[in-house]
Amino acid sequence: MPAVFEFSHTVTVDEIDGQGIAGNVVYVRWMQDAAVAHSTAQGWPPERYLEGQAGWVVRTHEIEYLQPAIEGDRVVVVTWVADFRKLTSLRRYRIVRPADETLLATAATNWVYIGMDRRMPRRIPPELRDAFEIVDEPAES
Repeated sequence: MPAVFEFSHTVTVDEIDGQGIAGNVVYVRWMQDAAVAHSTAQGWPPERYLEGQAGWVVRTHEIEYLQPAIEGDRVVVVTWVADFRKLTSLRRYRIVRPADETLLATAATNWVYIGMDRRMPRRIPPELRDAFEIVDEPAES
């Protein structure tokens, strides 16, 4: 199971904004898609969360945009879990364009684990914590 996960995506025309580049909100979607794909690879697909009547919601996103992506660019969202606390988990991201090895953005999301019944924070179960390796900062790829 990969501690550092790579999610590949090709920028589509509907992701392009009025400036001719991938829009800001699109990066957030890529981050979420990468997080879900990583969780799935670790044995925690969306269905498993639903069975347990729990899941993740975002408390905060932090993104530093460094370079634009344009239609047709292949981007890779590199993501890893940086920490677990009692109710939250910090996930970090690097979004790169492999064709020229350009770092497009760095980001972090603070996720809160909640119960679906009351939408209130819930303690992260040990089996979920144990499915992920904590990575401080992966080596540049």
